[in-house]
Amino acid sequence: MTENQRLNFLFNRQLQYLNSTEEKEEFILLMADPINEEQVKQLLNSYWEEFDENEFSPAVFLFGDGEKMLSKIQSENIYPLPKARRKPKLWIGIAAALAIMLFGASLFYLKQNAGLADTKAYIKPGSAGATLKLANGKTIKLSAAVNGELANEAGVTITKTTNGQLVYEIKGTTSPDQINTLSTSNGETYQVRLPDGSLVWLNSASSLSYSTALVQSGKRSVKLLGEAYFEIAKDTKHPFIVKTGNQEVEVLGTHFNVNAYDNESQAKTTLLEGSVKIKNKANQKIISPGEQATVTGDDISVEKVNTGYAVDWKNGVFRFTDKTLEAGMLEVARWYNVQVIYKRPELKNEILGGRISKYASITQVLKKMAITGAFRFTVKDREIIVE
Repeated sequence: MTENQRLNFLFNRQLQYLNSTEEKEEFILLMADPINEEQVKQLLNSYWEEFDENEFSPAVFLFGDGEKMLSKIQSENIYPLPKARRKPKLWIGIAAALAIMLFGASLFYLKQNAGLADTKAYIKPGSAGATLKLANGKTIKLSAAVNGELANEAGVTITKTTNGQLVYEIKGTTSPDQINTLSTSNGETYQVRLPDGSLVWLNSASSLSYSTALVQSGKRSVKLLGEAYFEIAKDTKHPFIVKTGNQEVEVLGTHFNVNAYDNESQAKTTLLEGSVKIKNKANQKIISPGEQATVTGDDISVEKVNTGYAVDWKNGVFRFTDKTLEAGMLEVARWYNVQVIYKRPELKNEILGGRISKYASITQVLKKMAITGAFRFTVKDREIIVE
Protein backbone atom coordinates (compact mmCIF):
# COMPACT_ATOMS: atom_id res chain seq x y z
CA MET A 1 0.00 0.00 0.00
CA THR A 2 1.48 3.35 -1.07
CA GLU A 3 1.37 6.47 1.09
CA ASN A 4 -1.38 7.89 -1.15
CA GLN A 5 -3.42 4.70 -0.78
CA ARG A 6 -2.84 4.71 2.98
CA LEU A 7 -4.13 8.27 3.30
CA ASN A 8 -7.23 7.40 1.26
CA PHE A 9 -7.82 4.34 3.44
CA LEU A 10 -7.48 6.26 6.73
CA PHE A 11 -9.59 9.16 5.43
CA ASN A 12 -12.46 6.82 4.62
CA ARG A 13 -12.12 5.05 7.97
CA GLN A 14 -12.20 8.43 9.73
CA LEU A 15 -15.45 9.31 7.97
CA GLN A 16 -16.90 6.06 9.32
CA TYR A 17 -15.49 6.75 12.80
CA LEU A 18 -13.44 3.53 12.62
CA ASN A 19 -9.85 4.74 13.08
CA SER A 20 -8.09 3.41 16.16
CA THR A 21 -6.06 5.77 18.35
CA GLU A 22 -2.87 4.81 16.51
CA GLU A 23 -4.54 5.17 13.12
CA LYS A 24 -5.84 8.62 14.08
CA GLU A 25 -2.30 9.69 14.96
CA GLU A 26 -1.00 8.34 11.65
CA PHE A 27 -3.91 10.00 9.81
CA ILE A 28 -3.16 13.36 11.41
CA LEU A 29 0.50 13.14 10.42
CA LEU A 30 -0.35 12.27 6.82
CA MET A 31 -2.99 15.01 6.61
CA ALA A 32 -0.56 17.58 8.00
CA ASP A 33 2.36 16.71 5.74
CA PRO A 34 2.64 19.49 3.10
CA ILE A 35 3.64 16.85 0.55
CA ASN A 36 0.09 15.49 0.71
CA GLU A 37 -1.62 18.88 0.32
CA GLU A 38 -2.98 18.27 -3.18
CA GLN A 39 -4.28 14.83 -2.26
CA VAL A 40 -6.01 16.24 0.83
CA LYS A 41 -7.73 18.86 -1.33
CA GLN A 42 -8.89 16.15 -3.72
CA LEU A 43 -10.23 14.03 -0.86
CA LEU A 44 -12.25 16.95 0.50
CA ASN A 45 -13.62 17.77 -2.95
CA SER A 46 -14.48 14.14 -3.56
CA TYR A 47 -16.23 13.86 -0.20
CA TRP A 48 -18.34 16.92 -0.92
CA GLU A 49 -19.33 15.59 -4.36
CA GLU A 50 -20.58 12.33 -2.83
CA PHE A 51 -22.03 13.85 0.32
CA ASP A 52 -25.67 13.03 1.11
CA GLU A 53 -27.02 15.33 3.83
CA ASN A 54 -29.82 12.85 4.50
CA GLU A 55 -27.30 10.21 5.60
CA PHE A 56 -24.89 12.52 7.39
CA SER A 57 -23.89 11.40 10.86
CA PRO A 58 -22.98 14.24 13.27
CA ALA A 59 -20.77 11.79 15.19
CA VAL A 60 -18.20 11.90 12.42
CA PHE A 61 -17.15 15.51 12.99
CA LEU A 62 -16.94 18.18 15.65
CA PHE A 63 -19.72 20.74 15.46
CA GLY A 64 -20.13 24.31 16.60
CA ASP A 65 -20.70 27.68 14.98
CA GLY A 66 -19.72 26.73 11.44
CA GLU A 67 -19.22 30.26 10.09
CA LYS A 68 -17.00 31.35 12.98
CA MET A 69 -14.92 28.17 12.78
CA LEU A 70 -14.50 28.51 9.05
CA SER A 71 -13.45 32.15 9.37
CA LYS A 72 -10.93 31.27 12.07
CA ILE A 73 -9.45 28.41 10.06
CA GLN A 74 -9.18 30.41 6.84
CA SER A 75 -7.47 33.24 8.71
CA GLU A 76 -4.80 30.73 9.77
CA ASN A 77 -4.03 29.94 6.10
CA ILE A 78 -5.21 26.36 6.29
CA TYR A 79 -5.85 24.63 2.98
CA PRO A 80 -8.52 26.41 0.88
CA LEU A 81 -11.80 24.54 0.72
CA PRO A 82 -14.07 23.90 -2.28
CA LYS A 83 -16.96 26.29 -2.80
CA ALA A 84 -20.43 25.29 -1.66
CA ARG A 85 -22.80 24.08 -4.33
CA ARG A 86 -25.63 22.89 -2.10
CA LYS A 87 -27.11 24.18 1.11
CA PRO A 88 -24.64 26.93 2.15
CA LYS A 89 -25.08 26.71 5.91
CA LEU A 90 -24.80 22.94 5.95
CA TRP A 91 -21.71 23.03 3.76
CA ILE A 92 -20.08 25.66 5.95
CA GLY A 93 -20.53 23.44 8.98
CA ILE A 94 -19.14 20.38 7.22
CA ALA A 95 -16.29 22.30 5.59
CA ALA A 96 -15.38 23.83 8.91
CA ALA A 97 -15.44 20.48 10.63
CA LEU A 98 -13.24 18.94 7.94
CA ALA A 99 -10.92 21.94 8.02
CA ILE A 100 -10.64 21.68 11.80
CA MET A 101 -9.24 18.22 11.25
CA LEU A 102 -6.57 19.85 9.09
CA PHE A 103 -6.10 22.72 11.53
CA GLY A 104 -5.56 20.31 14.40
CA ALA A 105 -3.29 18.24 12.21
CA SER A 106 -1.20 21.27 11.33
CA LEU A 107 -0.77 22.22 14.99
CA PHE A 108 0.12 18.63 15.83
CA TYR A 109 2.63 18.52 12.99
CA LEU A 110 4.33 21.72 14.15
CA LYS A 111 4.66 20.40 17.70
CA GLN A 112 6.58 17.33 16.55
CA ASN A 113 9.85 19.18 15.81
CA ALA A 114 11.60 17.91 18.95
CA GLY A 115 14.20 15.27 18.18
CA LEU A 116 14.95 16.29 14.61
CA ALA A 117 17.56 18.94 13.92
CA ASP A 118 17.08 19.23 10.15
CA THR A 119 13.50 19.12 8.91
CA LYS A 120 14.24 20.46 5.42
CA ALA A 121 15.49 17.17 4.02
CA TYR A 122 12.99 15.03 2.17
CA ILE A 123 13.81 11.39 1.54
CA LYS A 124 11.18 9.38 -0.27
CA PRO A 125 9.99 6.10 1.29
CA GLY A 126 10.44 2.83 -0.58
CA SER A 127 8.09 1.37 -3.16
CA ALA A 128 7.34 -1.79 -5.11
CA GLY A 129 10.34 -2.86 -7.16
CA ALA A 130 12.83 -5.69 -7.65
CA THR A 131 15.27 -7.23 -10.10
CA LEU A 132 14.69 -10.67 -11.59
CA LYS A 133 17.77 -12.61 -12.72
CA LEU A 134 16.91 -15.47 -15.07
CA ALA A 135 18.82 -18.74 -15.41
CA ASN A 136 20.37 -17.54 -18.70
CA GLY A 137 21.90 -14.53 -16.93
CA LYS A 138 19.39 -11.97 -18.24
CA THR A 139 18.20 -9.42 -15.67
CA ILE A 140 14.85 -7.63 -15.68
CA LYS A 141 14.19 -4.48 -13.65
CA LEU A 142 10.59 -5.12 -12.62
CA SER A 143 9.70 -1.55 -11.68
CA ALA A 144 10.46 -0.52 -15.27
CA ALA A 145 9.05 -3.62 -16.99
CA VAL A 146 5.68 -3.35 -18.71
CA ASN A 147 2.83 -5.55 -17.53
CA GLY A 148 2.41 -8.89 -19.32
CA GLU A 149 4.69 -11.77 -20.23
CA LEU A 150 8.32 -11.13 -19.32
CA ALA A 151 9.96 -14.42 -20.22
CA ASN A 152 9.30 -18.00 -21.27
CA GLU A 153 12.04 -20.40 -20.29
CA ALA A 154 12.31 -24.12 -19.59
CA GLY A 155 8.54 -24.62 -19.82
CA VAL A 156 7.72 -21.77 -17.44
CA THR A 157 5.98 -18.50 -18.34
CA ILE A 158 6.85 -15.49 -16.17
CA THR A 159 4.32 -12.65 -16.11
CA LYS A 160 4.04 -9.28 -14.40
CA THR A 161 0.43 -8.55 -13.42
CA THR A 162 -1.30 -5.16 -13.39
CA ASN A 163 -0.94 -4.95 -9.59
CA GLY A 164 2.82 -5.50 -9.83
CA GLN A 165 2.95 -9.17 -8.81
CA LEU A 166 5.38 -11.60 -10.45
CA VAL A 167 3.62 -14.83 -11.50
CA TYR A 168 5.15 -18.16 -12.57
CA GLU A 169 3.11 -20.69 -14.54
CA ILE A 170 4.32 -24.11 -15.67
CA LYS A 171 3.30 -24.73 -19.29
CA GLY A 172 5.64 -27.48 -20.36
CA THR A 173 8.57 -29.66 -19.30
CA THR A 174 10.65 -27.89 -16.67
CA SER A 175 14.24 -28.30 -15.57
CA PRO A 176 15.30 -28.21 -11.89
CA ASP A 177 18.65 -26.71 -12.96
CA GLN A 178 17.06 -23.46 -14.14
CA ILE A 179 17.55 -21.12 -11.16
CA ASN A 180 15.93 -17.67 -10.94
CA THR A 181 16.74 -15.02 -8.34
CA LEU A 182 14.36 -12.25 -7.31
CA SER A 183 16.17 -9.51 -5.38
CA THR A 184 15.18 -6.20 -3.83
CA SER A 185 17.50 -3.30 -3.09
CA ASN A 186 17.18 -0.85 -0.22
CA GLY A 187 13.84 0.92 -0.64
CA GLU A 188 12.17 -1.89 -2.60
CA THR A 189 9.67 -4.64 -1.81
CA TYR A 190 7.98 -7.16 -4.10
CA GLN A 191 5.49 -10.02 -4.27
CA VAL A 192 5.87 -13.24 -6.26
CA ARG A 193 3.57 -16.18 -6.91
CA LEU A 194 5.62 -19.33 -7.36
CA PRO A 195 4.73 -22.16 -9.79
CA ASP A 196 2.90 -24.12 -7.05
CA GLY A 197 0.70 -21.13 -6.19
CA SER A 198 2.60 -20.17 -3.04
CA LEU A 199 2.83 -16.42 -2.37
CA VAL A 200 5.97 -14.68 -1.14
CA TRP A 201 6.36 -11.04 -0.06
CA LEU A 202 10.01 -9.99 -0.20
CA ASN A 203 11.20 -7.20 2.09
CA SER A 204 13.87 -4.61 1.26
CA ALA A 205 17.49 -5.68 0.70
CA SER A 206 16.48 -9.33 0.31
CA SER A 207 16.70 -12.06 -2.31
CA LEU A 208 14.87 -15.29 -3.09
CA SER A 209 16.43 -17.98 -5.31
CA TYR A 210 14.45 -20.95 -6.66
CA SER A 211 14.24 -23.41 -9.50
CA THR A 212 11.69 -22.56 -12.19
CA ALA A 213 10.38 -26.09 -11.56
CA LEU A 214 10.43 -25.32 -7.80
CA VAL A 215 10.54 -29.06 -6.97
CA GLN A 216 14.00 -30.55 -6.42
CA SER A 217 14.57 -34.07 -5.07
CA GLY A 218 10.91 -34.36 -4.06
CA LYS A 219 10.87 -31.05 -2.17
CA ARG A 220 9.88 -27.51 -3.01
CA SER A 221 12.95 -25.51 -2.12
CA VAL A 222 13.91 -21.81 -2.04
CA LYS A 223 16.91 -19.93 -0.66
CA LEU A 224 16.31 -16.67 1.23
CA LEU A 225 18.66 -13.86 2.14
CA GLY A 226 16.98 -11.12 4.16
CA GLU A 227 13.29 -11.18 5.08
CA ALA A 228 10.14 -12.60 3.48
CA TYR A 229 6.59 -13.54 4.38
CA PHE A 230 5.29 -16.84 2.98
CA GLU A 231 1.81 -18.20 2.32
CA ILE A 232 2.53 -21.75 1.20
CA ALA A 233 0.15 -23.75 -1.00
CA LYS A 234 -0.61 -27.14 0.56
CA ASP A 235 1.10 -30.13 -1.05
CA THR A 236 1.57 -33.12 1.25
CA LYS A 237 3.78 -34.88 -1.30
CA HIS A 238 6.27 -32.05 -1.57
CA PRO A 239 7.34 -30.30 1.66
CA PHE A 240 8.36 -26.66 1.25
CA ILE A 241 11.88 -25.77 2.42
CA VAL A 242 13.18 -22.25 3.08
CA LYS A 243 16.97 -22.22 3.40
CA THR A 244 18.81 -19.33 5.02
CA GLY A 245 22.43 -18.94 6.09
CA ASN A 246 22.33 -21.26 9.11
CA GLN A 247 18.85 -22.80 9.21
CA GLU A 248 16.13 -24.57 7.28
CA VAL A 249 12.40 -24.03 7.71
CA GLU A 250 10.28 -26.99 6.57
CA VAL A 251 6.50 -26.79 6.03
CA LEU A 252 3.64 -28.49 4.19
CA GLY A 253 1.20 -25.58 3.96
CA THR A 254 1.27 -22.58 6.25
CA HIS A 255 1.74 -18.82 6.77
CA PHE A 256 4.99 -17.64 8.33
CA ASN A 257 7.63 -14.91 8.31
CA VAL A 258 11.39 -15.43 8.12
CA ASN A 259 13.84 -12.67 9.07
CA ALA A 260 17.41 -13.70 8.29
CA TYR A 261 19.51 -10.72 7.26
CA ASP A 262 23.27 -11.25 7.04
CA ASN A 263 23.98 -8.13 9.10
CA GLU A 264 21.84 -9.30 12.03
CA SER A 265 23.04 -11.83 14.60
CA GLN A 266 19.77 -13.78 14.83
CA ALA A 267 17.38 -15.43 12.38
CA LYS A 268 13.72 -15.34 13.41
CA THR A 269 10.85 -17.45 12.09
CA THR A 270 7.35 -16.43 13.18
CA LEU A 271 4.41 -18.76 12.58
CA LEU A 272 0.91 -17.42 11.93
CA GLU A 273 -0.82 -20.56 10.69
CA GLY A 274 0.03 -24.27 10.36
CA SER A 275 3.18 -25.94 11.67
CA VAL A 276 6.86 -25.61 10.77
CA LYS A 277 10.10 -27.31 11.68
CA ILE A 278 13.21 -25.20 12.28
CA LYS A 279 16.56 -26.95 12.11
CA ASN A 280 20.26 -26.22 11.89
CA LYS A 281 23.38 -28.37 12.19
CA ALA A 282 22.94 -28.91 15.94
CA ASN A 283 19.23 -28.67 16.81
CA GLN A 284 15.68 -28.70 15.54
CA LYS A 285 12.39 -27.41 16.92
CA ILE A 286 8.75 -27.60 15.79
CA ILE A 287 6.75 -24.44 16.44
CA SER A 288 3.01 -23.79 16.58
CA PRO A 289 0.95 -20.74 15.55
CA GLY A 290 1.73 -17.73 17.73
CA GLU A 291 5.32 -18.83 18.33
CA GLN A 292 8.63 -17.48 17.12
CA ALA A 293 11.84 -19.48 16.78
CA THR A 294 15.10 -17.56 17.15
CA VAL A 295 18.31 -19.11 15.86
CA THR A 296 21.52 -17.76 17.39
CA GLY A 297 24.55 -19.80 16.34
CA ASP A 298 23.65 -23.43 17.09
CA ASP A 299 20.95 -22.51 19.62
CA ILE A 300 17.21 -22.45 18.80
CA SER A 301 14.87 -20.79 21.28
CA VAL A 302 11.06 -20.65 21.02
CA GLU A 303 8.68 -18.14 22.60
CA LYS A 304 5.11 -16.91 22.31
CA VAL A 305 4.85 -13.58 20.47
CA ASN A 306 2.39 -11.18 18.93
CA THR A 307 2.68 -12.45 15.36
CA GLY A 308 1.22 -9.22 13.99
CA TYR A 309 4.43 -7.43 14.97
CA ALA A 310 6.49 -9.72 12.72
CA VAL A 311 4.42 -9.03 9.60
CA ASP A 312 3.71 -5.32 10.09
CA TRP A 313 6.37 -4.58 7.47
CA LYS A 314 4.30 -6.47 4.87
CA ASN A 315 1.26 -4.41 5.80
CA GLY A 316 3.08 -1.10 5.35
CA VAL A 317 3.87 -0.34 9.00
CA PHE A 318 7.02 0.22 11.06
CA ARG A 319 6.49 -1.46 14.43
CA PHE A 320 9.05 -0.21 16.97
CA THR A 321 7.50 -1.78 20.07
CA ASP A 322 10.27 -3.09 22.38
CA LYS A 323 12.90 -2.79 19.66
CA THR A 324 16.30 -1.22 20.21
CA LEU A 325 17.18 1.94 18.33
CA GLU A 326 19.75 -0.05 16.36
CA ALA A 327 17.14 -2.60 15.24
CA GLY A 328 14.66 0.13 14.32
CA MET A 329 17.24 2.10 12.38
CA LEU A 330 18.25 -0.99 10.40
CA GLU A 331 14.66 -1.16 9.12
CA VAL A 332 14.56 2.56 8.38
CA ALA A 333 17.91 2.43 6.57
CA ARG A 334 16.79 -0.42 4.33
CA TRP A 335 13.44 1.15 3.47
CA TYR A 336 14.56 4.74 2.89
CA ASN A 337 17.98 3.74 1.50
CA VAL A 338 20.00 5.85 3.93
CA GLN A 339 23.18 5.52 5.99
CA VAL A 340 22.99 5.72 9.80
CA ILE A 341 25.83 7.20 11.86
CA TYR A 342 25.90 7.03 15.66
CA LYS A 343 27.79 9.79 17.49
CA ARG A 344 27.44 7.74 20.68
CA PRO A 345 27.42 3.93 20.20
CA GLU A 346 25.58 3.38 23.50
CA LEU A 347 22.47 4.94 21.95
CA LYS A 348 22.01 1.80 19.87
CA ASN A 349 20.55 0.08 22.93
CA GLU A 350 17.84 2.68 23.62
CA ILE A 351 14.38 1.07 23.59
CA LEU A 352 11.73 2.34 21.18
CA GLY A 353 7.94 2.09 21.07
CA GLY A 354 4.95 2.79 18.86
CA ARG A 355 4.19 2.32 15.18
CA ILE A 356 3.90 4.48 12.06
CA SER A 357 3.19 4.05 8.36
CA LYS A 358 6.17 3.03 6.23
CA TYR A 359 4.87 5.53 3.67
CA ALA A 360 5.20 8.49 6.01
CA SER A 361 7.94 11.01 5.28
CA ILE A 362 11.33 10.35 6.86
CA THR A 363 10.81 13.34 9.17
CA GLN A 364 7.59 11.87 10.56
CA VAL A 365 9.24 8.51 11.18
CA LEU A 366 12.26 10.01 12.94
CA LYS A 367 10.09 12.25 15.10
CA LYS A 368 8.10 9.20 16.15
CA MET A 369 11.29 7.38 17.10
CA ALA A 370 12.73 10.35 19.01
CA ILE A 371 9.60 11.03 21.05
CA THR A 372 11.30 9.90 24.31
CA GLY A 373 13.88 12.68 24.01
CA ALA A 374 16.78 10.30 24.77
CA PHE A 375 18.44 11.10 21.43
CA ARG A 376 17.99 13.31 18.39
CA PHE A 377 18.51 13.00 14.65
CA THR A 378 20.16 15.19 12.04
CA VAL A 379 19.47 14.48 8.38
CA LYS A 380 22.15 15.43 5.84
CA ASP A 381 21.68 14.26 2.26
CA ARG A 382 21.17 10.49 2.66
CA GLU A 383 22.82 10.27 6.08
CA ILE A 384 21.00 10.14 9.41
CA ILE A 385 23.17 11.16 12.34
CA VAL A 386 22.09 9.97 15.80
CA GLU A 387 23.32 11.92 18.82
